[in-house]
Amino acid sequence: MSATHSDTTDTRTNDDFILPFQVGNTSVRGKIVRLGQAVNEILQRHQFPDPLAMLVGEAAALVAMLGASLKFDGKLILQIEGDGPVSMVVSDYSAGGAIRATAKFDKGKQVVIEKAQGPELHYLLAKGHMVMTIDQGPDMERYQGVTPLDGPTLSVATANYFMQSEQIPAAVRLAVGRVSYPGEEPKWRAGGIMIQFMPGEGGVRERGEAELLREDDQEIWTNAEALLNTVSPDELLDPMLSAENLLYRLYHENGVRLFDPLSTHFACTCSAEKVEKVLDQFTDDERANMAENGKIKVDCDFCRSPYEFAV
Repeated sequence: MSATHSDTTDTRTNDDFILPFQVGNTSVRGKIVRLGQAVNEILQRHQFPDPLAMLVGEAAALVAMLGASLKFDGKLILQIEGDGPVSMVVSDYSAGGAIRATAKFDKGKQVVIEKAQGPELHYLLAKGHMVMTIDQGPDMERYQGVTPLDGPTLSVATANYFMQSEQIPAAVRLAVGRVSYPGEEPKWRAGGIMIQFMPGEGGVRERGEAELLREDDQEIWTNAEALLNTVSPDELLDPMLSAENLLYRLYHENGVRLFDPLSTHFACTCSAEKVEKVLDQFTDDERANMAENGKIKVDCDFCRSPYEFAV
C-alpha cells in the first residue's frame, strides 16, 4: 500500500507511540499504535520483498501493542514459523519501548514472495505456528504460548491465538505501507488497533479471570468488535488522523477513556560480546570453516550491524 499527501501544510501527528484505551465503562480494553521512524528504520535495514516487509511491519506493530502491557523489566517475543517461502518472522518488545523485527526467507523464492497479494500468512509461511514468549529475566521462568498458525492474516491469527491460548476474545486490525510527502522519499509506516474483553479490568463487574461471555457481555463485545472491523488501512496509516480522533470515530457512542501513551522506538540489543559468546559454542574446526581470510564475519539478523572476529 502506498499513499501520497500533496497538501503543502504539514499537519502530521506524532508517531512511535502506543495509546491504551477503554471503551466507555465496559470491560473492553484496547491499544492503538502508530509507528513512523521506528518501523521505517526496521524495514529500510533489510530491504525485504514488499509483501514480507509488510508482514514484518505488522509484527512490529503487534508486538508493540502487546508488549506495552508488560509491568516488569522484561521482553515479549513474537515468533511465527512456517514451511513456506518464508520460514520465520520474529519481533520483540523490551521494557522501555524498544522494538525490533526481522524475518528469514528462501532467497531462491523471492519472486514467489513478490507475487503475494500483501502480507498473506498462508501464502508466505504456509503451515506453521505462532509463539508468544514473555521473558521476565534470567531469574524468572519464561511463559510461552503456542498455537497453530490459524488465519489468512496476522490480525486474524492473533485473535485466534488469544481465544485458543488465553480464552480471551480479541480483535485486531493492522496495516503497513509507504507514505510519501512532497520533497521526501516514501517512508514505511505501520498502524494497529486491538481490543480485548478483559473482565476485572475496569468494567462494571469484577470477575477476575476471563470466562465465557454472558448475554449482555456478548452484546457489548459484538458491538465493539463490529466497529473495530470498520477501520480501514488508510485510517491506521494516515499521519494526519490522530489516534484520539480515530478512536472517537469508532466509539463516540459509548465514549472512550484514554490512558497515558507509551513511546516506542527501534533499538537492537546485539553486541560484539553477545556474538562472541555464540561463536564460542562452536568447535575450533567449525569456526575455522566459517572464516574467510582468517576472519569470521557476522551480521546481526535484526539490525544488520556487521561484526568481525579473528579466528
